[in-house]
Amino acid sequence: MASFDNKTMVLCLWLAINFLSTVSSELPRFEHPIRGDQRLKFFVIGDWGRNGAFNQSEVAFQMGRIGEELDIDFVVSTGDNFYDNGLKGEHDPAFIDSFTNIYTAKSLQKQWYTVLGNHDYRGDALAQLSPALRKIDNRWLCLRSFVLNAEIAELFFVDTSPFVKDYFTIPNEHTYDWRGVTPIKIYTENVLKELESALRESTAKWKIVVGHHAIRSVGHHGDTEELVERLLPILRANDVDLYMNGHDHCLEQIGDNQSPIQYLTSGAGSKAWRGDLKGLNRRDLKFFYDGQGFMSVQMTPSDVEIVFYDVFGKVLHKWTMSKQLHDLHPIM
Repeated sequence: MASFDNKTMVLCLWLAINFLSTVSSELPRFEHPIRGDQRLKFFVIGDWGRNGAFNQSEVAFQMGRIGEELDIDFVVSTGDNFYDNGLKGEHDPAFIDSFTNIYTAKSLQKQWYTVLGNHDYRGDALAQLSPALRKIDNRWLCLRSFVLNAEIAELFFVDTSPFVKDYFTIPNEHTYDWRGVTPIKIYTENVLKELESALRESTAKWKIVVGHHAIRSVGHHGDTEELVERLLPILRANDVDLYMNGHDHCLEQIGDNQSPIQYLTSGAGSKAWRGDLKGLNRRDLKFFYDGQGFMSVQMTPSDVEIVFYDVFGKVLHKWTMSKQLHDLHPIM
């Protein structure tokens, strides 16, 4: 019996060492050169992949039209890319039906930087991360967590689903593909450690963190307490300017009562939840819309402008911030 226990301990130790050795000491990095006029322009959209249904196609059309006007550099997807249960594999036709054949406008033929949402983890999560999808559509770039250096700004993409305790309760009505993220405690601690290191070393004018789940929200899911407890202190301590997310099927902006951070939800790429909200009277709420739409971001070294659009391309809300003054100037 003792011999069996020793073998078990050795096996467990080997597995732990093997796991830790495969974990990178820093986040993967990508470079996106900025244009000559020192401006950066991109869209943010989440919770979209429904084969064009629930106004996904209409939102995509307006993205194409406005994307041409702005001459955007790239698109950020905040997760829940394919409903209801992610992709079944690398050759799942949903990838083409919900992505390639929907976002067809010339202005949207730019790089898409993407994270996984909880619905993506209900399918074959590794399929969305596979380089095979880039061979089908070279716009697609999806990793769990990574850094995008766009010179005046750095975007830090964070895999937030493994932080949410509800997804690990037993019994659970859904099954999740946690390959590559277990043991969860070690994985999430490593994500935070890598993020903190990358933020601390960043010299970018603007620091933007992107995740699927909201830190603050008045939508259906509300605040994600695990992120409030574990992620938010790191953002505050490292001068993060913007946190962008999906998950709640709405558009919203909420301020932070202890720092300049703005919480920006863009999870209205297809199905929206009309009237499903909570805490609308909170003081830090700057904007909320419970219909479909998307968000644009325009940046210079000194200023940022956020614009929310509805399914008809109508401007719902604008907000600007000056880096020098840290002064907020909402524009109605």
